[in-house]
Amino acid sequence: MTQDDTVNSFTLPNNIDIAIIGGGMVGASMAALLPAHFNVLLVESFPLPENNAAPIYQPSYDARSSALCHSSFEIFQEIGLWQTLSKHVQPIAQVHVSDKGHWGSTLLDQKQSTNIPALGYVIENAWLGRCLLHFIQQKTNVSFASPAQVKKLQARQGGVTLQIENKAGKVAEVKAKLAVIADGAQSKTCQRLGIHHHVTDYHHTAIVANISTSDAHQGIAYERFTDKGPLALLPLINNKNDGHRSALIWTMATEEANTLLSLDDDAFLQALQQRFGHWQGQMIKVGQRHSYPLQLSTANEQVRQNIVVLGNAAHSLHPVAGQGFNLALRDVQVLCQHLANANAPLGELSVLEAYAKAQKNDQMLTSLFSDVLPGMFARKNPLITTGRGLGLLGIELLTPLKSSFINFATGLRPS
Repeated sequence: MTQDDTVNSFTLPNNIDIAIIGGGMVGASMAALLPAHFNVLLVESFPLPENNAAPIYQPSYDARSSALCHSSFEIFQEIGLWQTLSKHVQPIAQVHVSDKGHWGSTLLDQKQSTNIPALGYVIENAWLGRCLLHFIQQKTNVSFASPAQVKKLQARQGGVTLQIENKAGKVAEVKAKLAVIADGAQSKTCQRLGIHHHVTDYHHTAIVANISTSDAHQGIAYERFTDKGPLALLPLINNKNDGHRSALIWTMATEEANTLLSLDDDAFLQALQQRFGHWQGQMIKVGQRHSYPLQLSTANEQVRQNIVVLGNAAHSLHPVAGQGFNLALRDVQVLCQHLANANAPLGELSVLEAYAKAQKNDQMLTSLFSDVLPGMFARKNPLITTGRGLGLLGIELLTPLKSSFINFATGLRPS
């Protein structure tokens, strides 16, 4: 190494087992679930919070949230993280599914399934992320490069070599047996490796915001299908002075979304009230509105020798039913199990292919469910609307069908 190289370098562990690229919820979950005998490096482009004695909850009216299904609850409970997470989550007791302007609806109730304590849990992303990071910061087998980015990833005999650049522009070279790519839907690492994605553009946009209503949500989540697109209202925990707060995910054609985003708060609430109805009384407050375009994106390759792709970098879904992160977390769990139980070198292609095969059906069914459902409810053909009504009525009246629907929605898959 030359003197210039020394000046422009910084120190990281030189030889590690697993490099996780991306410290968001999926990458952090991977670090949390990996057994302690693996040496792990987590690379994150944003600064990580300090390692406090305990995670600090900082309530915000505008906090973005996720819905965790029962399978995610079980995963976090198994590693000992749920006790901390549960201090600030809102259990979902019921899910009300309806088709605006048409007959037929169904009410999924936790009491109809004796196997689960709740149909799901709504958690603020900031709290989930902070708890995950604090959890892995206590693990002696996990080290961090943050803020830093992987500038180059090359295959080598028995693993990969990563060139990691920190905020000061200094570069460290790290050898790993396995690289886990979890840096999001627009993964730069995938692009550099020539891992392409099959993308279906829905030409729709999701509007996300928090809403206060005059009536308490009572732990009910609403999935309201309308002729303009699905609208979900998820119950949130009540913070002081926030009133009865719920998380809105409202999807529609991009042109209409842009019009709604341009409205003032009162006009937006009026449009939402007309579209949603009065299931939770009067809409009285809306927080900051965010939006993002909707696409179904699937990586053409999820595994290569010594490389695996996870999370939105592997599959980015329509937000209907909130399946994206829950599917990614099941992927993480199954991958960690295959890595821990493999009688082969870490990163061996046969092991990674076995993981991909094990998750193929779950990924396919979840993606299909998220892709087909919004389009089916958007169609105005009388035969299709009648079929939708009969389907919802069937779920409501037939106990075995309702139980199967609850199991699928809560992430319970046949073993």
